[in-house]
Amino acid sequence: MLNLNIGSVYHKIRKMKRLLLAFSLFFITPVSAAEITSRITDSVQLNVQGAAVQSTRIGASYSASGTNIQSTSFGGVNGAGTYDINTSGQAFTFSESFNAADTPVTTQSVSNGVIASPNLYGDSVTQLAGDKGSLAGTLSPTGVPTVTAGGAGTTATAQRSIELSVFK
Repeated sequence: MLNLNIGSVYHKIRKMKRLLLAFSLFFITPVSAAEITSRITDSVQLNVQGAAVQSTRIGASYSASGTNIQSTSFGGVNGAGTYDINTSGQAFTFSESFNAADTPVTTQSVSNGVIASPNLYGDSVTQLAGDKGSLAGTLSPTGVPTVTAGGAGTTATAQRSIELSVFK
């Protein structure tokens, strides 16, 4: 025999609905504001160019050329040679050139990190140091960074970077 009490069945169904509702809250993902990122970066870079010398030694060179010329002795890198005209009264051409080699320097005097008189060889490039002048840069918490121009040989760079990421 089947004993059904409608009141107790109704209460059991209501109790199961409440339990189901309570357990379903564990499966819902919460809303989070941690997925929003805001980043502001300000920077100022100031540069003053340093002085520089680049010098390369050159070697000795000698050349002699001509027509209707006779050589008694070539000069070479030690000096001029001795030459005569082959056929008197005839046209002639003659060219002689000589470049002395650089003498190597084995020491340089340095005082407080500066070479007062740098050695300059036959092939040299020099660069003067920059002049700071009024070179300046400012970071502002409320605005864009600013820079003030300096003298020759200086650079100034200011930058503001703003990043906003949502659901990164």
